[in-house]
Amino acid sequence: MQSQTRGGRRHHADIVREVVASTSAAGRAGFAASWRRSLIHHNIDPAQKGRADRLTEHEVRARREAAGLLLQIATPVLDRLARAACDAGCTVLLSDAGGLVLDERVRSGDAGDFHSSNLAPGSDWSEGAEGTNGIGTCLAEGRSVTVWRDQHFRSGNIGLTCMGSPVFGAEGELAGVIDVSSARGDMTEGYASLVSLTVQDAAQRIEADMFRASYQGARILSAGGGEAAPQGVMLLALDRDDLIVGATRAARRQFGIEGDQIGRLPANDLLGQAAGGGLEEAQRAAMARALARTGGNVSAAARDLGIGRATFYRKAKALRLEV
Repeated sequence: MQSQTRGGRRHHADIVREVVASTSAAGRAGFAASWRRSLIHHNIDPAQKGRADRLTEHEVRARREAAGLLLQIATPVLDRLARAACDAGCTVLLSDAGGLVLDERVRSGDAGDFHSSNLAPGSDWSEGAEGTNGIGTCLAEGRSVTVWRDQHFRSGNIGLTCMGSPVFGAEGELAGVIDVSSARGDMTEGYASLVSLTVQDAAQRIEADMFRASYQGARILSAGGGEAAPQGVMLLALDRDDLIVGATRAARRQFGIEGDQIGRLPANDLLGQAAGGGLEEAQRAAMARALARTGGNVSAAARDLGIGRATFYRKAKALRLEV
C-alpha cells in the first residue's frame, strides 16, 4: 500500500490506524500483523516521532561484550557486505537479540542522515520501541523482512527501506539481526530484493561460523541441502561416538530434533531416516566438500571439519574416499 502525503490526501498514520481497525484492509497489507502489534500491544502512536535516545558508550560496550561471539564472527562479514552496500549509500547494522544496534558500517558522508533517524549504535530498534521496521519485525517474526518505506509503522520512518535478516545462535536461539537500510528515494524494489538476498546470505554465513566456533572439536556435518539451504543453515555437530551434540535451528526443525535429544541421539538413527541414506553417506559428502573447499589440502579440510589429520585419513579410508 502506498501512503499519501498531507497535500489534500490522507496521512500515513491515518492509513495505519485504518488498516489495523479493518479486517479486510488488514488482509491486504503485508505488515498488518506487525502494525497491529505496534499499535495495540506496544501502544505506539504512528504519528509520533521515534525515540532519539541512545545508550551511553559504557552501556553499549556492555551489550557488545554480552554479544561477544556474535560480534567477533560478524565483523569480517559486515566488512565485506559494507564494501558494496555503502557504495550504494546504505548503512549496514548489526543488532543483538533485543534489537539494540551494536555496530554499524556507514560512509562518513552518509552518517549524519542515518544518525538523525537514530540508526546508530546504542539505539533501540525493537518492534516495541519503533514499531514495524527491518530489525524489530525481523526479530518479532523470526524471518527475513524487507520493510519498504511506508510499510514502516511510524510516519517518521517512511523515508527508509530496511532489509533485515535474523542470525540464529548455535542452539537455535535468536542471536541478532543484520540490517541494511537505505534513505535514498531512488531505491527500487528490484534492487532492494537483491540486497535482501545478500543480507540473508551474510546472516547464514555468520550463523554457520558461530555454530562451528561453538562446537570446536566436534565433527560438523552439512545435512539436507548444504549450509545455505532455502530452509536455513543445516548443520549437525557429532562427537566421537557419532552422537549429535549440536544442531542449528533449521536442522532441528527439519529433523524434528528436541532439545532433550541433544547429546543422546545417534546420528545414524536420524540420518538413516532421511532421504538419500545414512550417516556414512553424509560423512563422505561432508569430507568431499571440505576437500573441495580447501583445494585438496587434507590438513585444512580436517581443521574445517573439526577433526585431526590422522582421523581424517582414517575415516577417508573407511569411507573409500580418495585423498
